[in-house]
Amino acid sequence: MTARPPLFQRLMANDALNFALTNRIPRAALTRLFGRFSKVEHPWVRDLSIGLWQRFGEVDLSDARKTQFRSLHDAFIRELRDGARPLDPRPDVLVSPCDAIVGALGRIEGDTLLQAKGMRYTLDELLGDSAQAAALRDGHYMTLRITAAMYHRFHAPADCTIERVHYFPGDTWNVNPPALARVERLYCRNERAVLSARMANGTPLVMVPVAAILVASLRLHCVDLTLHAGYAGPHRLACAAHATRGQELGWFEHGSTILLLLPPQAAVQPAVTTGERIRMGQALFTPAPL
Repeated sequence: MTARPPLFQRLMANDALNFALTNRIPRAALTRLFGRFSKVEHPWVRDLSIGLWQRFGEVDLSDARKTQFRSLHDAFIRELRDGARPLDPRPDVLVSPCDAIVGALGRIEGDTLLQAKGMRYTLDELLGDSAQAAALRDGHYMTLRITAAMYHRFHAPADCTIERVHYFPGDTWNVNPPALARVERLYCRNERAVLSARMANGTPLVMVPVAAILVASLRLHCVDLTLHAGYAGPHRLACAAHATRGQELGWFEHGSTILLLLPPQAAVQPAVTTGERIRMGQALFTPAPL
């Protein structure tokens, strides 16, 4: 006889209830409060909060570099032990920058991308740059959703140079399927950063880390900044940061989403399918057959 899932998981499986509980609340205030609470280092608070997170979130900390954490926040942004995420050995393959569940993926229809069934958004709205949006028309995209239980750091999907970062302050809607099916242009409304890079062969590569509720900030190594709702600017940041495939680029404070965008001239095909659970280093795009 199959055991029933815990009550909390059964409740959260109801889309309408899930959406109400995680969105019809003061999102910004709760995010700030949680950001402060998660950094409390008192042993009782730390142990109880990490224990509850593991109990209800099905969190696996066995592959973390450390075995003891200073706070819940310290556990959220944990590093992995060496060898925990091997990279696909094929040098011409774009690998996943993070642990994730694959959302929408495929060809960009002109300048329009799929958020969820019946919900779409445009490149111009997402990127805030008409010229960059035009260069990606009819290209390729993939949505990678990082749940609260997953590893929260993200890495370079290919050898590349990050040339600029454009930070957008915004809302903190949840990015799970119930919210994606109800909130129009959600990715364009939430706090996010557009990382514009160029791969070793000159092909543009754009990564868009999108924050969400309880995500207090976004750390980016390429500009040596922690971006958050109180960050005053500048919001357009030039850089010339070289990264090798698999090199860490930064981290979220909690679960969220990364959008990966490629131009039409990138001769690639998806190596994963919608709904698949993947790990950092796994093949995302492989070269298209000749």
